[in-house]
Amino acid sequence: MGVEIKETPVSDEEFESMKEFVYEYLDASVQNEEEGGRMRWYPWHSAEYRFNHTLNVLSLAEEIAEAEGADVDVVRVAALFHDVAKLDADQEIHAEEGARVAREYLSSRGSFPTSFIDRVCRAIDAHTHTGELSELSLEGQCLIEADLLDKVGANGTVLMLLRMGYEARTHMDSATMVHRVYERGKEACERVESDTGRSLAHERLKRVRWFCEWLEMEVPEMERDTEALE
Repeated sequence: MGVEIKETPVSDEEFESMKEFVYEYLDASVQNEEEGGRMRWYPWHSAEYRFNHTLNVLSLAEEIAEAEGADVDVVRVAALFHDVAKLDADQEIHAEEGARVAREYLSSRGSFPTSFIDRVCRAIDAHTHTGELSELSLEGQCLIEADLLDKVGANGTVLMLLRMGYEARTHMDSATMVHRVYERGKEACERVESDTGRSLAHERLKRVRWFCEWLEMEVPEMERDTEALE
């Protein structure tokens, strides 16, 4: 008696509704900001970029969770809400605020078990954790690893090159900027603990290295930094 049972915690329809809510929340955060602020001129702080990042993290987190034996439903919902407050809360508390938004949503819509909601919110709240990932739940680990991995690889490279334009850099700085993505990727690899996450991280790092090597081969005058790619 009193045991909460929901054979399928999140249906496809419920998950699609969550997606719509998260995008609308992000978009409203931008629209409500006075004079547009940083989000108007820095595209990766827009609702579109933040939502795309969320979907990237969702895909990676699902892959890691399935391979590592985590609760996929918890990870999927946590990934979807992890940055929901990113554009309207201070950076230092956006994880805590995101967990609050997720709790309010899950508690007021559907019939999700309290234990499920608690696990989702713990993972969201912990996704800015800077200590050892082994200190967290498996679901929290999956979310952090996915969040780290979206910042490296091809996607991280494109974002860094876009940043060059906003900083008025020339294409001759490309190799230097891509090296930064590579270094960030190496730091991510050091934090990732799951076998699945490490495999994904190393594959993404290889792509960055190949791109930088091709770039330096085709632009002879570009400054080379082979040690950075060791």
